[in-house]
Amino acid sequence: MQINDQTIAAVTGGASGLGAATARALAEAGAQVTLFDLNAGLGAAQAAEIGAGFEPVDVSDPGSVAAGFKAVTDRHGSLHILVNCAGIGPAAKTVSRGAAHDPAVFQKTVAVNLIGSFNCASQAAAIMAANDPVTPDGERGVIVNTASVAAFEGQVGQVAYAASKGGIVGMTLPMARDLAQLGIRVVSIAPGLFLTPLLEGLPQEVQDSLGAQVPFPSRLGDPSEFAAMVCHIAGNPMLNGSVVRLDGAIRMAPR
Repeated sequence: MQINDQTIAAVTGGASGLGAATARALAEAGAQVTLFDLNAGLGAAQAAEIGAGFEPVDVSDPGSVAAGFKAVTDRHGSLHILVNCAGIGPAAKTVSRGAAHDPAVFQKTVAVNLIGSFNCASQAAAIMAANDPVTPDGERGVIVNTASVAAFEGQVGQVAYAASKGGIVGMTLPMARDLAQLGIRVVSIAPGLFLTPLLEGLPQEVQDSLGAQVPFPSRLGDPSEFAAMVCHIAGNPMLNGSVVRLDGAIRMAPR
């Protein structure tokens, strides 16, 4: 799919981090972009900066997601690209100081990261299915989900996060197969260590130490590199049903 001024895109978690970088890259390529985020102040400011729309959306709430997509279709008439970047990453062990992992924290993590991605992807696909094909192959839409290397090498304290991201990995191929006859592709990116707001809050020496764990390039990933992968996925029709590791060859240690 060629990204141009006829391309309609939505990015969840678009107010900051990987989502903000992706929204910016899509907008710079010419797409009409709408950001979904719970942080209304930051989301609206980010949208205004890149000439995008903004909708306050809780991805874990199907009704909120539906309202967000209605705003997109009311404004632009359709949807061609969805990028799911909204997510949370609480840290807690299965048992800590004799107490079991708080089930509410586990449930919330899965609700936002996994169910939230499903809510947005399934509703977006229903909209995309009504599109006229935009390529000779009959493509109508592209959905990009954000997994994590934690899906494969979850570290100590990441049981909830790793489970939620593992679910995204498991969802990728069957969703792509479900949507193949509709001309909608589904791809997931599993990023490694990227300089997102979570890591930006760490001391510089800690950031440098984390970056040094990456075989090559030995640094933290830049969100613009994640965004570039999203744009490549959109433009490469043979990328479908796959999980792409974007991690500089890192394999996470237990701690």
